[in-house]
Amino acid sequence: MSAPASNPFRDLVEPLSPEVPGQRFFNPTKLGDPRYERLPFSIRVLLESAIRNCDEFLVKSSDVENILNWQHTQTQSVEVPFRPARVILQDFTGVPAVVDFAAMRDAVMKLGGDPEKINPVCPADLVIDHSIQVDFNRKSDSLQKNQDLEFDRNRERFQFLKWGSKAFKNMRIIPPGSGIVHQVNLEYLARVVFNYDGYFYPDSLVGTDSHTTMIDGLGVLGWGVGGIEAEAVMLGQPISMVLPEVVGYRLHGTPDELITSTDIVLTVTKHLRQVGVVGKFVEFFGPGVAQLSIADRATIANMCPEYGATAAFFPVDDISINYLEQTGREPKTLAYITKYLKAAGMFRDYNNVAQDPDFTQVVELDLSTVLPCCSGPKRPQDKIPVSEMKTDFETCLGAKQGFKGFQVAPERHNSVVPFQFNGKEYTLSHGSVVIAAITSCTNTSNPSVMLGAGLLAKKAIECGLSVKPYIKTSLSPGSGVVTYYLKESGVMDYLSQLGFDVVGYGCMTCIGNSGPLPDSVVEAITKGDLVAAGVLSGNRNFEGRVHPNTRANYLASPQLVIAYAIAGTVRVDFDKEPIATNSKGKQIFLKDIWPTRDEIQAVERTFVIPSMFKEVYEKIEKVNERWNSLVAPSDNLYTWDDESTYIKSPPFFDGLTMKLPPPESIKDAYVLLNLGDSVTTDHISPAGNIARNSAAARYLAERGLTSREYNSYGSRRGNDAVMARGTFANIRIFNKFLNKQAPQTVYLPTGETLDVFDAAERYKQSGVPLLVLAGKEYGSGSSRDWAAKGPFLLGIKAVLAESYERIHRSNLVGMGVIPLEYLPGDTADSLGLTGRERYTIIVPEQLTPRMIVDVKLDTGKTFKVRMRFDTDVELTYFHHGGILNYMIRKMSQN
Repeated sequence: MSAPASNPFRDLVEPLSPEVPGQRFFNPTKLGDPRYERLPFSIRVLLESAIRNCDEFLVKSSDVENILNWQHTQTQSVEVPFRPARVILQDFTGVPAVVDFAAMRDAVMKLGGDPEKINPVCPADLVIDHSIQVDFNRKSDSLQKNQDLEFDRNRERFQFLKWGSKAFKNMRIIPPGSGIVHQVNLEYLARVVFNYDGYFYPDSLVGTDSHTTMIDGLGVLGWGVGGIEAEAVMLGQPISMVLPEVVGYRLHGTPDELITSTDIVLTVTKHLRQVGVVGKFVEFFGPGVAQLSIADRATIANMCPEYGATAAFFPVDDISINYLEQTGREPKTLAYITKYLKAAGMFRDYNNVAQDPDFTQVVELDLSTVLPCCSGPKRPQDKIPVSEMKTDFETCLGAKQGFKGFQVAPERHNSVVPFQFNGKEYTLSHGSVVIAAITSCTNTSNPSVMLGAGLLAKKAIECGLSVKPYIKTSLSPGSGVVTYYLKESGVMDYLSQLGFDVVGYGCMTCIGNSGPLPDSVVEAITKGDLVAAGVLSGNRNFEGRVHPNTRANYLASPQLVIAYAIAGTVRVDFDKEPIATNSKGKQIFLKDIWPTRDEIQAVERTFVIPSMFKEVYEKIEKVNERWNSLVAPSDNLYTWDDESTYIKSPPFFDGLTMKLPPPESIKDAYVLLNLGDSVTTDHISPAGNIARNSAAARYLAERGLTSREYNSYGSRRGNDAVMARGTFANIRIFNKFLNKQAPQTVYLPTGETLDVFDAAERYKQSGVPLLVLAGKEYGSGSSRDWAAKGPFLLGIKAVLAESYERIHRSNLVGMGVIPLEYLPGDTADSLGLTGRERYTIIVPEQLTPRMIVDVKLDTGKTFKVRMRFDTDVELTYFHHGGILNYMIRKMSQN
């Protein structure tokens, strides 16, 4: 992205090397401003982007000054533009993005514009990693079978994506079977410093997945945005953001040799949740950072959404450069990365206190205090020391229904249900492990925990231990490099003997693609109404996400995933009780098989080498033969197939004209759902399997599909008819109208209980607008644009909540849905709202950011709320009916 010719900061340009005058960079240190050296390193990236892209139109000199003056502007809700260097997508969010682009081309053409203007202007990489499921496991051919089934199910989606890679410039597709988007980004796609069009500048990105922040661990500033916002960035729009506060997180001390990076990140997650970092950047510093590998840092950065921050930044240092060398980057690339970052004042020495910048506030963690831990049973921030897992689960069992409670009657706590599996009898009880998955880029990108799991498996086999055959075990690495070093180091065979065969390269269990459990296991869980457990090395464990039949789900290191699989239950105290008794009657304790850090590092030094990364990534775009042979259309306008149940032209732009409609008040709206706290995007727009009794299933059945062909909601995000019917279809959503978990609501005019979609359709036929009431942290969890698109299609005009997750609020704005927020101290309960009232929201013609407006009820009550349009740009999008409508009108004008 070259600098604008009219840039007022042209005098900051200089060659990186005098002998190569054509390779230049904007040098922020030439500003001669002492404020620059006090800026957090993450803010320096925002500043460089503003300087380089300053055109006095989209990016102004005043924006540069506001960023440079961060010490004073950070608390003033100052809006600044940011133009990331690139965009990254995965296929669940990538397919709807390409669908939107195709539909936008059609709309621009109808308005008399040039449809080819709808085209990415910055590099966009799309990694296909969300489609594969664990249908087969515990067999040597599980990988091939799962990949074949993935292709059979998703051929139509894949053809569409391949069309997109041809029809749109600057879009690269990484085929299925290659790995997980964030690990591929870390090991292969990340530039760290761009060398493009004669300029060097920092690599930066936004991604359509909330865990895009993983790349922050390598010193590349990036975070997740909604698919709608990412599409605007791809079309050349800067992100409009409120200049964030930056929390400095100082690490010091040395972790115990038995501690894993997973233990550290779960500790950090709980700590930062308590500190409160929503909407802020977190930047790590201190001598403890120098002790962490890039894989460790990436693990901590990956779970940034779980502690609520926008970004979790580790500035580049020597360890970052060593990692780039280890992963096969070229020496000349490493040379200019180092030289540029040092020249621009962006290279870090964590042991040099004089380099520590100013922060909004500083919090600390002594790494020596970190204990082995898990998180659960329903939220990533609910950390539990491993020594307390047994008592914590048993407390949760009887506690009131909630994040730490299942409300099981005391007399049922020790229920045992016998069942048959493969001709043998077993038993299940509360806390029995039925899913054990080594999964997710959070941990599979980290050789220390993966090799640690392999060494633990080796010792377990040598001690005569095994995993019960009905437990669904799986290993889904984030790249082919992982399998390479597990095999070369000799531990893969031991993992396979315990049932942890490679089942695919993708997110799999971490996003709910865990596949079916054995019928007899499901029957036993159902019969006993058991709280069965899943243990996974992932980053999300919200109820209903991992599997409908695992009500308790725990995040853990790969080593602990194996340990709990061997134990067969989470009701075990590893400090006091054996993990299992072997065939000779000997009790084996976890400490007997746990590998030391020295053992792990010795294997890692020998077997994780640059040649592995080069060999895997040199052929990544060509290795999938089925992808290579896939035939896709070559037209620049997509030919929609009316019979398709995967790809459908969305109705978002129907009737769109160049004339801007005036804002309208919302009059006499009914409440579609009355929800509580921590409603996640999984609750709003599930990604998992389509239930056979759902509205979406009925739609598909009417088109001749059998239940085996339904696939998942995530795979059908290119079809608005399926996704509208899947909105609020999660079986675990708790609707206060019903006072229970169910994907249903009360149709208020008659009092009938209906599926949410069917109720919304009734309201729509009556021409009645709709509203959703919610509590705190509405829209937390995955970055999911369909969690905004779906409600829009249901006729929801506004959401009224106590607070919002950052990305989801942005997505609502992007779809023209008004995010309303109670004023401090107000809640639905304090205002006496039942949700059965009718609501009128007064929307004035002249709007300002964060404006307070009136809500009037049909009962005569009136109260005030805040409209969460946080910037002038967001108000512009709202006036246009959403960000995509704005882009279509803009492209059609020009």
